[in-house]
Amino acid sequence: MSRTAKAELFRKLHEGPEVLVLPNAWDAASAAIMADAGAKAVATSSAAVAWAYGYADGDVLPMDLVVATIAAAVKAAGDTPVTADIEGGFTDDLDELSRNIARVIEAGAVGINLEDGGRDPKLHARKVAAVRAQAEKQGVALFINARTDVYLRGLAEGEAAYEEAVRRAALYVEAGADGIFVPGPADPALIGRLAAAIRRPLNVMGWVGVPKAAELQALGVRRLSSATNPFRVAYAAMGRAVEAYLRDGDPDALARAGEGAANLQKRFA
Repeated sequence: MSRTAKAELFRKLHEGPEVLVLPNAWDAASAAIMADAGAKAVATSSAAVAWAYGYADGDVLPMDLVVATIAAAVKAAGDTPVTADIEGGFTDDLDELSRNIARVIEAGAVGINLEDGGRDPKLHARKVAAVRAQAEKQGVALFINARTDVYLRGLAEGEAAYEEAVRRAALYVEAGADGIFVPGPADPALIGRLAAAIRRPLNVMGWVGVPKAAELQALGVRRLSSATNPFRVAYAAMGRAVEAYLRDGDPDALARAGEGAANLQKRFA
């Protein structure tokens, strides 16, 4: 499938009727497993990618590694569209951001997450606009999912947090965002209010207490991200199995713990 076709497909997946349930990968193997499991699209997780390379999350991972991971995930996912979490773009300089976006697009991503973090929302709006301009320059209908961290970072509380999240969303939509990502809320009533107030597909982050996709759909949510949960699932299972192996020295138990894993040698041959 061409990049143009994948971009069109990814955009349509936000139009419903079902919520787009996105698993978040961190390398070629995880992207392949998720695509083969039936994911309609695969996202990368900035934190999981950073941790896999031994870096903390937070715009510190070298851009070369970011781009290499996106390219590997795109190749492994085949015809399944890939959207990339690029944190805050790894810079606040608009010219450098445009160069970074050009590399992300060349790597094959058809969407991005771009987070405001603790930045001035007006700066983030300018960054969204710069990303849109670069994508248009390259002739790619890049799906820009603008993330606001009002709730995630506790930048405001209660009604003030809701009003600030909606205000920021409006800024980012005006700048060219295709979707708005509001990680943090789990309360159905609050999620429904946000979905009703934001004039673009709303993305929520899945964690403890967040409703299932069917309920989110009824609330007006269009996209559900798994964030670092698949990474944590994989590494938690490995940690338990290795602890038991080191304790018991039982190779049979360790081998059995891996039964059912995908045959990646065959997959990548």
